[in-house]
Amino acid sequence: MSIRRVGSRGFTLVEVMIVVAIIALLAAIAIPNLLRARHNANETAAIGAVHTLVAALESYRAAQTPPTYPAALTDLSNAVPPYAPASLTDGANQGYTYAYTQASASRYTLTASPETSGVTGTRIFFVDENGVIRLDGANGASLQ
Repeated sequence: MSIRRVGSRGFTLVEVMIVVAIIALLAAIAIPNLLRARHNANETAAIGAVHTLVAALESYRAAQTPPTYPAALTDLSNAVPPYAPASLTDGANQGYTYAYTQASASRYTLTASPETSGVTGTRIFFVDENGVIRLDGANGASLQ
């Protein structure tokens, strides 16, 4: 014997529209927070990458006779054994691009800039042979 419900044919249009409206409201709240979290994660990763590159540059310099910084970042990953992973020395990583310049045998500059300003990051990080990471190389505000 089968039992059959009377009047249970599914959701009404109003019920479906309410569910869609709730989902849209939740998405409107969650998506900006998710994008901001990714933005912050990219900036934090850039600071970490700059720290790693500074340590690799100093290790490279200490191993040279006479002590000198590399001519390019790729020299760090092409060395045997490598001083830094190729993912950091190829110029871009996690929404940031890295520009390295050897000013002399004992001086260099390294700048980390967002690939798309305001999207992948906002702040620009600058470091030289002193090893102190600064914001926006131009204004020199120290970040510790």
